[in-house]
Amino acid sequence: MIFLDVKYLLQISSRLDRFHKVRDYLYNCRCPYCGDSQKFSNKARGYFYRVKDQMNFKCHNCSMGTTASKVIQYVDPEIHKEYVMERFAKPEEPEYKFDAPKFKKKDPKLEVLTGLNRLKHDHPARQVLSNRKIPEEHYDKFYLCDKWFQWSGVSTLVPRRKEHPRLVIPFRDEDGEVFAAQGRAFGDEKPKYLTVKFEDKPKIFGLDRVDWSRLVYVVEGPIDSLFLDNAIAVAGSDMAQLVEGLDKEMIVAVYDNEPRSREIVQKMEQMVDNDYNIVVWPNSLNEKDINDMTLSGHNPQQIIKENTYTGLQARMALANWKKT
Repeated sequence: MIFLDVKYLLQISSRLDRFHKVRDYLYNCRCPYCGDSQKFSNKARGYFYRVKDQMNFKCHNCSMGTTASKVIQYVDPEIHKEYVMERFAKPEEPEYKFDAPKFKKKDPKLEVLTGLNRLKHDHPARQVLSNRKIPEEHYDKFYLCDKWFQWSGVSTLVPRRKEHPRLVIPFRDEDGEVFAAQGRAFGDEKPKYLTVKFEDKPKIFGLDRVDWSRLVYVVEGPIDSLFLDNAIAVAGSDMAQLVEGLDKEMIVAVYDNEPRSREIVQKMEQMVDNDYNIVVWPNSLNEKDINDMTLSGHNPQQIIKENTYTGLQARMALANWKKT
């Protein structure tokens, strides 16, 4: 049971160097097995993360992978005995060797909307996704809202706003709960994207499906994230602030291809200064974002793989790319 894993993990936390909580069910520390970097005392590449109903551990230095229970046993066998006694104090239900089907949690805010995966193929709203070449496996992440301002609650703050429909992209947390939503205009309404928050949480899209034990791509827009393997989107928020505390070697910052944007160039320079991996797009590429690259026949995943840099190489590539 995951609450026991967390309970006993916190009991041994004082024995784990640089142990700290990154967010719910995600903890970082120096690896107790390899000791992490001997040269850099601030390196902490061990992560405890949630997998279904238990906490697992992964070190991105020595590649050690195991359960939190095994780490507890390794660090303090006596505390592990207490853990085992509490864990198995009552007979457990028989373990069945199959994964239970996963269902998105129902949310009252979404139940009044229409899921685009339920619309006919020739419906104009569904055609938006088709025309953008968004994979059909992601259609269930989009909803149709006829009256955006009324639904989002913005109309109570700005009553004179002209009502219109929008494509709704819900933001879910690690437990699948909706805490924000982005509305994309179908027509010429400005701004094209509007994001509302229902809870005071960082605007990160994709938390319900990201795997923190693998390389994570951090992009700007939710739609762009759907074209990459294991990606999240910051939706206009400060990327540097949102990724702070995560393993820098497991994060790739992917900004839009806008070499003339002073703001984007400055953000990329900040990420390089903080030793993160960044993508510097080749000068031959004209498209602004990942979706446009896909529409033009490019393979963004491969381009990103071939143009990811860090340190001095990132500085040189960035200097050659920017036009500010």
